[in-house]
Amino acid sequence: MDWIRPRKFELGLLVTIIGGLVFVLLMALERTREDVEASAVQAEVAALRVELLDRLTHRELYGGAVPDSRNPLLWVARRPEGYLGELDAAPAENGVWYFDRARQVLVYRFRSGRESCYGLVRGSESGDVQGRLSGIGLRHFVGLGKCVK
Repeated sequence: MDWIRPRKFELGLLVTIIGGLVFVLLMALERTREDVEASAVQAEVAALRVELLDRLTHRELYGGAVPDSRNPLLWVARRPEGYLGELDAAPAENGVWYFDRARQVLVYRFRSGRESCYGLVRGSESGDVQGRLSGIGLRHFVGLGKCVK
C-alpha cells in the first residue's frame, strides 16, 4: 500500500503542471485572437480608404458633389461584415461595426468590448491624414476624445 501514495502524488503533480501549461496556452491564444481581430479591422479600414479615394478620384475627374454625410460607408458601395447601420447608442453585441450618430464616427467594437473609431474628416481637419484627396480623408481617432468609451 505504500507504493500507491507516491503514484498519487506524481499524478497530482503531473495534472497540476499540465493544467498550468494549458492555462498559459489559452492565454496566448486569446492574445493571438485579439491581434488577428485587430489586423482584420485594419485591413477593412484600408479597403475603405481605397474605396473613398476611388470615389473622390472619380469626382475629381468627372465632377459631381460629395455626400453630406459623415458616415464613410454611405460614400462607398460595400459594407463590412457585421455592419449594424447608423445607431444612436452603442449596441450590446461585440465584434460589430456601426456608425455612432452622436460622435459622428464609424466604430468597430471588438469582442473584448474595446472600441476603435474612424471618422471622415474634411478641410483643415484632414491635415495629417494619410490617403486624403481634395481635403477629405478617413482618420483613426486614438486619444483624440472622439473614441472614449
